Amino acid sequence: MTTQIIIVLVLTLLINLITTLSYAVRIVGVRTGRIAITFSLFNILVLLSRTANTLQAPLLAKTVEQDLKLQVASNTLMFRYIILSCTVGSVLGAFLIPTFQRLLSRAVVHFSVHKSIPRLFYLGLSGAGMQFVKENLKMPSRDHLVELTAQKSFPWRIFLYNLLATAILTIAVLSCVYAAYLNPEYRTTASNLSGVINGVATVLMALFIDPHLSILTDDVVLGKVAESSFRKYISYMVIARIGGTLLAQILFLPCAQLIALLAEKV
Repeated sequence: MTTQIIIVLVLTLLINLITTLSYAVRIVGVRTGRIAITFSLFNILVLLSRTANTLQAPLLAKTVEQDLKLQVASNTLMFRYIILSCTVGSVLGAFLIPTFQRLLSRAVVHFSVHKSIPRLFYLGLSGAGMQFVKENLKMPSRDHLVELTAQKSFPWRIFLYNLLATAILTIAVLSCVYAAYLNPEYRTTASNLSGVINGVATVLMALFIDPHLSILTDDVVLGKVAESSFRKYISYMVIARIGGTLLAQILFLPCAQLIALLAEKV
């Protein structure tokens, strides 16, 4: 395994870790009553995730170009490992959600008082900040996981949408890059089709998933929905995300074959 692929694996894990932690942001916003500040602070991590995302595709594409130049056979296993890193990142993010909730809640309260990002970073990196992190390390509660089975009113349609959207987002770039192995003459066209694939997932997110989450968040703030039910809902969405990365393993190769065909027909 080359250094480039190792970097891609690490970046992919980081991206999926941060994306999974994003589900905790709404819980923190509801608990602190400062939803706007909570999202604003989390956007710092989103910026890190997007930077990693911009580096991921070129590194992977370069590996494919080198293989094609040397006439090396396609390496499906490499892409399977990358998808696996998505699953690992999502699972790790799920386990870190309780700890992240506490840290982000503290950050929101501190920022509300001092209104300074540099000072917030200084506090986080200080001895007191590190001690606070150690004291607030927390694994997901077993009781909470058991209670998930009691959620009868959960909208499974949204669960399936999130499952499918996650799977599509996971393989969008990977399938387009792998399509270069299947149809080398149209590899540039195939790589540009990733935006089309991502568009399908974006539509699902924008039309169904995000509006539903936003309405539910407002209902919790207004007292129409209990916070405990909201936490269960978020847990199911995290499970759907992890399941989506597993589904991506199945959809990866058929999607790559479809893209290779479309690249020639477009």
